[in-house]
Amino acid sequence: MVEIDRYPTTAAAFSEAASLYGDQPLFVIPANDSRSYAQAGLSISYAQMAQVIQQVQQAYAEAGYGFPHHVALLLDNRPDHIVHKFALNALGVCCVPVNPSYRAAELAFLFDHSQPQLLVALPEYQDLITEALGLAQHQPRIWFLGSDDAFPLPSQKAQSHQVTGETPASILYTSGTTGRPKGCVLSQRYELASGDWYARKGGLIQIREGQDRLYNPLPLFHINSSVLSFFCMMLTGNAQIQSDRFQPSRWWQEVVETQATIVHYLGVIIPLLLKQPVSELETQHQVRFGHGAGVEPQLHEAFEKRFGFPLVELWGMTEVVRVFTVNEAPRKLGSRAFGRPCKGLEVKVAGPDGQELGPGEQGEMLLRYSAETPRKDFFSGYLNDPEATEKAWQGGWFHTGDRVYYDGDDGMLHFVDRDKNIIRRSGENIAAAEVEALLLTHPSVRQVAVMAVPDAIREAEVLACIELREELAAQMTTATAEQRRQLAEEIFAFVHSQLAYYKAPGWMWFTPQIPTTGTQKIQKHRIFHQEISDPTQLEGMIDLRALKKRT
Repeated sequence: MVEIDRYPTTAAAFSEAASLYGDQPLFVIPANDSRSYAQAGLSISYAQMAQVIQQVQQAYAEAGYGFPHHVALLLDNRPDHIVHKFALNALGVCCVPVNPSYRAAELAFLFDHSQPQLLVALPEYQDLITEALGLAQHQPRIWFLGSDDAFPLPSQKAQSHQVTGETPASILYTSGTTGRPKGCVLSQRYELASGDWYARKGGLIQIREGQDRLYNPLPLFHINSSVLSFFCMMLTGNAQIQSDRFQPSRWWQEVVETQATIVHYLGVIIPLLLKQPVSELETQHQVRFGHGAGVEPQLHEAFEKRFGFPLVELWGMTEVVRVFTVNEAPRKLGSRAFGRPCKGLEVKVAGPDGQELGPGEQGEMLLRYSAETPRKDFFSGYLNDPEATEKAWQGGWFHTGDRVYYDGDDGMLHFVDRDKNIIRRSGENIAAAEVEALLLTHPSVRQVAVMAVPDAIREAEVLACIELREELAAQMTTATAEQRRQLAEEIFAFVHSQLAYYKAPGWMWFTPQIPTTGTQKIQKHRIFHQEISDPTQLEGMIDLRALKKRT
């Protein structure tokens, strides 16, 4: 196993891994006839990846890229994402992965906020990029994958810089509670430490050097696939199997054909797999365990009994390098237990005034490495927002925004709920404030409150409660159900055209008035009676979920 204290940069660690594990597979693509590339599948060894990275690194160096440049990557789940990231990081360049579901306005925000010198993209995104450039003030150079042209020269000259573990490796955008996404800056040490932590967990999570193959259908622009699992595999001489995306009908075929021994999942994946028809493939796999988050307690045991391997639940977030796991037996199936405090991941369950709460008392989970070095290996900070960074670290603890409690008997932490302003849908964090801000610009909307509602498949769905402008509201009092739906679809289309598809409202509710405080602060808890646990069952609720499609 590669020791990250001896090889503290991603380039140094990868070079050592390539030396140790040369001909062993590192990155595997399952076969898929419907894909536009590598339809027959592909297996790339450590040595092959190292050779390609070196060539790409040289091309970037010749073009003049280096510290403190940023380069954005819009490369989906292709191995090119890994190649360009390692080549750039070796030169001190920080990568900005781009969500391919972004609309033009979201991509324009990313350009203006992260100020990339260059965007490396797939040619199929040319129209999206052109539209985004028309909205953005910052104009990065563009280079499309497959081009024979050299990389365009950066607009600013690189500085002399010795790449270290603290050199920024990535900027990952996460939804905050106040609207626009925040850019989490992750150092090279952070990314290596994340994989190292995973590799050393032990218990039910036994990572076997040179023997495991991890199937991950999650996107490379997220931390799970590109950092947590990839660096764990790389440091231990194992292979990451990277699917294009999660497809229930292809899951077992790809898992079996690629001989996966570990699978990663999100909560939304579990019920979809359970709903698939029984097949021979689902018992022919070699999977030792699944690792992920969000399994509904009532489905946990049913899944393990049917498919024959344990689901090891984790808790994690982009700002925190380490993850909690319930990696020991016996586990508390049917609960939302997710692990215990341990060395390097100290926990304080705090009340509203910051006081520490006792067993069984629900409060916000605060984290740190230790009292002496609270921020060790955590994210470096929010890009261009030191105030938000310090607020998150108030009192020397990182404030997660998640409500938890711990069991006084065994010390196990149990998840209760997320910050009320974040909607967790199919693994995506959606800031209610971002959706609200856009809805308020629609000419029909006077006031709006966006919140999460339960969803049997996706964990949660977006509900937009809308107070219409006065004249239109009067018209809607006598409108037919068809007319109300027509208006809802018009407002939906407005959001869907400007935000990633998953952020658009899946449900819409027209209300005469959204309650506010004396200072005009919206009181979301008063929109529906407390007795109503699922507002989507109310008469007059408009279901728009079928319209939420990728484009």
